[in-house]
Amino acid sequence: MNVLEWVFALLQMALFVVAAPLFTAWIKRVKCWLQNRRSPPLSQPYRDLRRLFSKQVLLAHTASPLFRTAPYLVFGTTVIAAAVVPLIALELPTARIADAIVLVGLFGLGRFFLALAGLDVGTTFGGMGASREMTVGALAEPAMLMVIFALAMGAASTNLSTVIHSMLAQGLALRPSLLFAFLALLLVGIAETGRVPVDNPATHLELTMIHEAMILEYTGRQLALMEWAAQLKLMIYGVLVCNLFFPWGIAQTLDPASLLIAGGLLSVKLIILGAVLAVAEGLVAKMRFFKVPVFLAVAFTLALVGMLSFVMLESAS
Repeated sequence: MNVLEWVFALLQMALFVVAAPLFTAWIKRVKCWLQNRRSPPLSQPYRDLRRLFSKQVLLAHTASPLFRTAPYLVFGTTVIAAAVVPLIALELPTARIADAIVLVGLFGLGRFFLALAGLDVGTTFGGMGASREMTVGALAEPAMLMVIFALAMGAASTNLSTVIHSMLAQGLALRPSLLFAFLALLLVGIAETGRVPVDNPATHLELTMIHEAMILEYTGRQLALMEWAAQLKLMIYGVLVCNLFFPWGIAQTLDPASLLIAGGLLSVKLIILGAVLAVAEGLVAKMRFFKVPVFLAVAFTLALVGMLSFVMLESAS
């Protein structure tokens, strides 16, 4: 049985990686519908990845071995982060290492190599994007940690599976601490995944791009890995929002019926979350970069208020 559990854990990680481009395609489709444009097929991200993997890799003369290996390191750390996050089941061997602080560390490690890759070739755009990325990361990581602490106080653990178990045990109830933590995680996720209004993944304007500026010099399979890692990171934050705050339906056993129900309910949650994100991006404009610290300060404050509200409620009771 232990071997079967590890096999299912690997299959769950593979499902995470394979489904990430589909989630991105769904968001693009909803945005096209809202803009009265013809939407690309849901298989378009897979076609783009296949096309990039088939192309030749071209490297700048100033590129070092770090520039060549950075896409594999960024993609690898993101895949490991996906293995840490519970997707459709909780009782897996990876639940023991599913610590939220480890998740933040993996994201930080991937950001470190991504920024170094942007700086390596020596282009102006790469340096600008790396500087902006590290600025966003330095402000987003404390807010993310504060969200983790707000959730961990109720579960007495930073383990993601334990937090989800605690949410399931508490039942459906509106708590101020969870509401503030939920809003903070949404803001942090938008900043970390480069979505509007912090960044725009569909633009190549030098005055606005952050993530795209760091990968302008990549081609072929290296660019495919960078794009795939960004899609996987968006999927991870979407699953975190769904499973941490709306965990009902996630499988607590590995029987086929529970797994099928968990997969169907998670798909519905991600469809709704993707549609909400697309609508929100259609209603707001890209903000100036100098306003991003204020945006993330709001996220940090919301998470802090959520943690303090939990402390006050506990002391009052």
